[in-house]
Amino acid sequence: MNLRPDEISSIIKDQIKHYQSRLELSDVGTVITVGDGIANIHGLEQCMSGELLKFENGTYGMALNLEQDMVGAVLLGSDADIKEGSVVERTKTIMSVPVGEALLGRVVNALGQPIDGEGEIKTDKRAPIEKVASGVITRKSVHKPLQT
Repeated sequence: MNLRPDEISSIIKDQIKHYQSRLELSDVGTVITVGDGIANIHGLEQCMSGELLKFENGTYGMALNLEQDMVGAVLLGSDADIKEGSVVERTKTIMSVPVGEALLGRVVNALGQPIDGEGEIKTDKRAPIEKVASGVITRKSVHKPLQT
């Protein structure tokens, strides 16, 4: 296939005319150390306590220890593929799990994802895993013992 210079020029001009920049900014950090289900990450200055973090291998973690120049995160999966230098990205969401009647009788992982082979859990409600408990006075008292 032979193209003439004027054809090449028109193709390039058309590409430039229809070019769309897709710039995406994200807050990322780098794993400094990992072991025993804990990763120490440098570079997540804006990270929130309890924030869900995503590692480059798809594993999730939760930020628990916020320091001046480092974040300590508990891993919510295997640390086998997470090494020094692995990239970690903020999700900008506080860790929450699905709640509601749809979870009754289901087996889920730490993220509330089903692991029982019964399919997707259909619920539109979520609740943060860390929240202030209601006061003792406002709680319903125990009226029926639970045998274990």
